[in-house]
Amino acid sequence: MILIVDSGSTKSDWMAVDKNGNQLLEKIRTNGLNPAILSEKKLRKIIKGSKALKQHKKEVTHVFFYGAGCGTDKPRELLKGILEEFFENAEISVDEDTMAAVFSTINSPTEAAVVCILGTGSNCSYFDGEKLHQRVKSLGWSLMDDASGNYFGKQLIRDYYFNKMPETIRVAMADKYNLEADYIKYNIYKQPNPNAFLASFAEFMFLNKDSEYIQNLIKQGVRLFATNMILQYKEELKTVPVHFAGSIAYFAKDEIMQVAKELDFTVGNFIRRPIEGLAKFHTENIEE
Repeated sequence: MILIVDSGSTKSDWMAVDKNGNQLLEKIRTNGLNPAILSEKKLRKIIKGSKALKQHKKEVTHVFFYGAGCGTDKPRELLKGILEEFFENAEISVDEDTMAAVFSTINSPTEAAVVCILGTGSNCSYFDGEKLHQRVKSLGWSLMDDASGNYFGKQLIRDYYFNKMPETIRVAMADKYNLEADYIKYNIYKQPNPNAFLASFAEFMFLNKDSEYIQNLIKQGVRLFATNMILQYKEELKTVPVHFAGSIAYFAKDEIMQVAKELDFTVGNFIRRPIEGLAKFHTENIEE
């Protein structure tokens, strides 16, 4: 049994397939496993808390894990060690979530492209057909992550408190969420995963996309992301497309296309959940 894992800060999707890529189990979902944010104790608790993973762990021969927070050595090795301990019969590979986005969006294994992630967090890299290149080192959700779920959640809350949204939108948001100041501050400053808490508000945008305010909010965030991240690859953009992965990108496709036209880059593929394309990639390239 081969496990393909696509993990963000909010949730982790686990897909079990055989060597031919046939799905063996219903998709397993756990909380997000971001080793740059969560403690070793919390990571272990999440993995051990899954009945499905516990039931089948001895059958697993390979784990290909792609996750937020796995782009640097220390958190990556921490998570790899935990997975090796739990899946005692398996070979473990842990890589950053960007590579999941690359393998699931490119049209061929050696296609060069700029690949963006817009989910709970955001990122942008250039894949030259063999290696990944990043021109901006991420400083995490509080300083970067433009156009991500947590970025839009923060902007919505700010606009609500600064009275910068239409009254109808303001009322609708207050009906859907607990917007009491103490509740918001508690979740941001006292609870784990404040980025995921902020990202939980982003759904509101896509439920109200007929609002000009919402459309402009999305375009403003996408434009900021494009100028800060995508345009780092100005030379590459002359010859390669820009692919997008993640739920925010998927639902903001129209706004992304508009910004791409403004800034003159070519948009390629959109995929909401990279995990679907990873099973095919790994079963075709696995080393026996």
